[in-house]
Amino acid sequence: PVGVNVLRNDVRAALGIAAATGAAFVRVNVHVGAYVADQGLIEGRAFETLRYRRSLDADGIQIFADVRVKHAAPVAPLSIATEVEDTLKRGRADAVIVTGAGTGKPVDEALLIEVRAAAGDAPVLIGSGLSPESAPRLAPHADAAIVGTWLKEDGDVRRPVDPARVRAMADALDAHLRRGAGPGDRSSAL
Repeated sequence: PVGVNVLRNDVRAALGIAAATGAAFVRVNVHVGAYVADQGLIEGRAFETLRYRRSLDADGIQIFADVRVKHAAPVAPLSIATEVEDTLKRGRADAVIVTGAGTGKPVDEALLIEVRAAAGDAPVLIGSGLSPESAPRLAPHADAAIVGTWLKEDGDVRRPVDPARVRAMADALDAHLRRGAGPGDRSSAL
């Protein structure tokens, strides 16, 4: 599916674009709570987001929300389980996204496992740092992934997409799926 993310946290613009283009989801970097980033204080506005989505008659556009978003720190640190629960239940997000510390940085496997446990049946996405090397270790704990940096020439986000790297990633994920899901493996959608 195609989604929209307008940085840093302009979910109103993302929803408008998604509604106009037929995108399936929007990514919200801070949906609930508040984070400090180099752009300043970023506050979640879940209620406003949900109300705006309704006003667009776009309830079919899903909200994928980050927890422990990259390039930021929470103002009021909560356990990851509480943050996931708040995002899904109070914020009514459809899925949660887990990232590493920065763009292209891998997700901490222990954190991903904690998020997976806290999310219950809700989808969990890997939001940064997935590579052919990390896919066998991380993919079993996720339902999907957002991959960008690794697909670029030399893994540089400013460079063009490298078809050979795209093929390597697809091959790694195909190999993972061919091995079959083990206990708790949620990655059939990857």
